[in-house]
Amino acid sequence: MSYGAAPALQQAVFQRLTGFPALAAVAIHDAVPPTATGTFVLIGPEEARDQSDKSGAGAEHQLVISVITDATGFLSIKTIAADISDALIGAPLALTRGLLVNLLFLRASARRIEEGETRRIDLTFRARVQL
Repeated sequence: MSYGAAPALQQAVFQRLTGFPALAAVAIHDAVPPTATGTFVLIGPEEARDQSDKSGAGAEHQLVISVITDATGFLSIKTIAADISDALIGAPLALTRGLLVNLLFLRASARRIEEGETRRIDLTFRARVQL
């Protein structure tokens, strides 16, 4: 197993999201911004597991992409979450290292945080990468 494709996968996801027209007005980060107000997307935690077999080395990456807002209601961030899903599912992401075999949606979780003042949706995707 190798974690070697992880940076390339994150770069490709970031490029896809920042270039997707429906997300043009949304800030996309890989760390919580210093002034975490408004609405933003956070490319966050990831887990990787070995998926090597006799055909070669590979890994399964489960990555979480979050939509966070201090706006009232969930509708606006549900729309953004749907746009993220549309942007990634079936997208031909070109990695600088490795080959993306597939990228699938696994689950989403919507909740209030910080005493209900902030809303967050965590989208989990599974990426299979061949090295």
